[in-house]
Amino acid sequence: MFTDTPVDWIDFNANRIYVKRDDLLHKEFSGNKARKFAYFLHNEFPGVTRLIGYGSPVANSLYSMSALAKLKGWQLDFYTDHIATQVLSSSVGNYAEAIKNGANVIDLSLRADRDDRSCRQYIEEVVLLEEPSALFVPEGGRCLYARDGVHQLAQEVVDWFTSQELTELTVFLPSGTGTTALFLNEYFVLNNHNINVMTCACVGGEAYLEQQFSELIEDSKFHPVVIKTAKKYHFGKLYKAFYDIWKKVGEQGIEFELLYDPKGWLCVEQYLQNNADTTVLYIHQGGLLGNATMLPRYQRKYEQVKKI
Repeated sequence: MFTDTPVDWIDFNANRIYVKRDDLLHKEFSGNKARKFAYFLHNEFPGVTRLIGYGSPVANSLYSMSALAKLKGWQLDFYTDHIATQVLSSSVGNYAEAIKNGANVIDLSLRADRDDRSCRQYIEEVVLLEEPSALFVPEGGRCLYARDGVHQLAQEVVDWFTSQELTELTVFLPSGTGTTALFLNEYFVLNNHNINVMTCACVGGEAYLEQQFSELIEDSKFHPVVIKTAKKYHFGKLYKAFYDIWKKVGEQGIEFELLYDPKGWLCVEQYLQNNADTTVLYIHQGGLLGNATMLPRYQRKYEQVKKI
């Protein structure tokens, strides 16, 4: 299993915020995707030679799955709706590093037999029929197998909580599908720990995130608290407020990624306005490779960023 990751802290708006450094989990396999894919890394799958996934060609999950496949000696076939020209030509970022790991990234917009199928439908209705022994992992690792690695993370948090002699703790992390936040909270509830999990919806709205929770665990008592923001942010869109808070937090000495963490820190800031005495542990979920492509996007859009 993975080695327990350290907990650091930063000064954020005159509050001490602890940071669980899952970006340091493994040299090639870090962050929340490594936690979610831990089951596949630590178990044997006789007869499996091919790993199949899907999602964005710049997603953290693409790189993490490529690292998993490399470590296991599997071939990764990763399906995506479209690959932009600038992604294909870039020598940095998740896509470029996944290709270096041997990933086969398949642009379904170029497949004549796709019809109107989604990536998942194409995999289930075409790919898996041709190769039923392949190991298929849903987008972002959203599956019950993710429970294994996330529960290990939860136990590490409990160990730290106990060592600090805390009586209560709020764990915060931004969410895509919400899988990590859900299984973290499940562990704390099942084991009667006074640890609350809070998250925010980055990919869709709050209703979407609650639906994702319910599809994995129907009982809402296991669902984390979802913080709602006054302003609606669209996933992948560039906001100056996102860059500003990313830069502000980074100046404390820990780099975060630019896609999910900015909204996460905005929500922490919002939460602390009325809960300044709360002890907060922020889960650093890795994903730093994506900054190599995200930061130039901000520099192209905002003149102030170009001057930095």
